[in-house]
Parts: sequence; structure tokens; C-alpha cells
Amino acid sequence: MPVKEPLVILTGPTAVGKTKLSIDLARKVGGEIISADSMQVYRRMDIGSAKIRPEEMGGVPHYLIDVLEPTEEFHVVKFQQLAKEAVQKIRENGHIPIVVGGTGFYIQALLYDIDFTENEAETGVRAELEKLAGEEGGGERLHQLLAKVDPKAAEEIHAHNVKRVIRALEFYRLTGKRISEHNAQQREKESPYRFAYFVLDDERARLYERIDGRVDQMLQEGLLEEVKGLKAEGLGRGMVSMQGLGYKEMLSYLDGAYSFEEAVRILKRDTRHFAKRQLTWFRRERDVIWVEKQDFQYDDAKILDYMLEKLREKGIVPQPDAGGAERKNHK
Repeated sequence: MPVKEPLVILTGPTAVGKTKLSIDLARKVGGEIISADSMQVYRRMDIGSAKIRPEEMGGVPHYLIDVLEPTEEFHVVKFQQLAKEAVQKIRENGHIPIVVGGTGFYIQALLYDIDFTENEAETGVRAELEKLAGEEGGGERLHQLLAKVDPKAAEEIHAHNVKRVIRALEFYRLTGKRISEHNAQQREKESPYRFAYFVLDDERARLYERIDGRVDQMLQEGLLEEVKGLKAEGLGRGMVSMQGLGYKEMLSYLDGAYSFEEAVRILKRDTRHFAKRQLTWFRRERDVIWVEKQDFQYDDAKILDYMLEKLREKGIVPQPDAGGAERKNHK
């Protein structure tokens, strides 16, 4: 039986502090980073996506950042394809792929090599559902339809995530099967990787405080100006890219739907709700290693040591030699 190739995952809710830790980890083990984020893939969408800056990368190569125009669609199938290509390239470099980001569905798709081919072709059903989605209140109506035929999927997919709601309804109409059951079967697959799946977490009150602080920082850094610039390019709420947190709220303000204060309040509230949904997703996943920051007294060095210990236990990085030095396999 062939030896499985290594894969490291570092995820967790938004604003928990994954970015800095991922750089420290990559430098320690000779890793290169694949972003599992549905927004950082877009060029010129920097502030609202909390995109890592080149000067913060510490010389560590990053993949799936700034690779698409905001007019292009990004979805799980495209992520899986690009991420597999990145994994291959990183292996050829003799390094370890480290998947970093908070989109649990994307991580699962790569980790278990989930098969999406059953539902890739364009269909008349999809066109009909997309037409309904474009009508006033259409997104909510679609979500209600999904709740009737597949309550579990409706619980897992937020009503705002119209593309996934449509996909779930289309799957049901074409196959007569619930997508929640299909996904559960896919999740039972054995991963083709030798992996460590770390979920970084923090106490809820501290996490929410960090989220509110991050929103304030984004606004100071020019989130509103970033959205104005994208709007001037002709981008609107119909684009997948503009449905991201931060972008849709600022668009609503610019379109006169909310006052600025109300847009900020909704953005903070919805980001907290998003973090809560992320944690619900990760709790459902198998073989996860939870890393609770408070258990390490918020000491990054202790957290990193713990993660290295786990990677050694799984044979992803070698045991230190007699002198206690880590293998230096990074450039």
C-alpha cells in the first residue's frame, strides 16, 4: 500500500488568529500555504477579506490568493481543482502543504477528495432556480423550499449562500436524493492524505471582541473606499464576490438601504453569527485536533510546540535529532 502524502490543515473561526500562527508553523516545518478562503482568492478585495499582505508572508509561498477577478465565480469545485494543483506543486518543491482558512466545506472537499461530478453540468433546473433567486425575496423562498425537502441541508446552509442552496435543491430534483445524505456518505470516505487537522479556537467572548475590533480596523483601513472602487467597476450584489461579509453590507449602505451605523452593526452581528456557524461545522468533522488558545495562556510559542508534537506523532514531520533540532527542509 503506497505511503500517503502529508497534509496539514490549520483552520478555525474568523479573527481567531490563524494567519500569524500559519506563518510560524510553515517556517518551522518547511511548509507552503494554500488559502482555503472564499474571498481572498479575488484581486482588489483585500481589506474586507482580511487578506494577508506580502510583507506578512515571511517568505512563505502562498497559493490561491489574488488569482481571480471579482467578476469570476469561485465555488468548491474550482477550489478543489486549484488546491490539488497547489498540493502537487508544493510536493514537487519538497515541502509540506498547509491548508489555512475558515471555509470548512472547501477543506472537506480537498481532504476527502469529495466527488462533485454528479452535479456539475448546467441544467434547466438550475436556470429555473437561479431565476427565482433573482426575484425579490427569492433567496429566502429557495431556502424555505430546501427546508421542506432536506431540513438538514437547510440547517447547514445559510439562506444568504444562494449558490449552495440552489445546488442542494438541484441535486434533490435531479437525483431524488438529499444532498445532506450524499455529503454524509462522502465524508465517510478515507482521506487520501496523512493529515493533521488543527482547529484554533478561543473563548466566545474574546473571539467576539476580536471580531468587532477587526471590523473597526477594516473600516479605518478603508473598507468603504474599497467597496466604492469595486462598485465603480460595475460590480454589484449579483456577483458571487460581492456577497462576502463586509462587501454586501457596505454595498447596502452605498445603495441607501441602511445608514452607515446600521451597516456596521449588521456586519459585526453577521460576522459573529458566521464564526458560530464555522465552529458548528468543525465540531461535526472527524479526526480534528482542537487547539484552545486559553489552554496555552495565549502563548503562541506553546501553541506551536503542541502542534509540532502532534505532527511528529502522526509522522508528518520527523522526530528531532539527538541535538533537538528540527529538520530544516525549507528554503
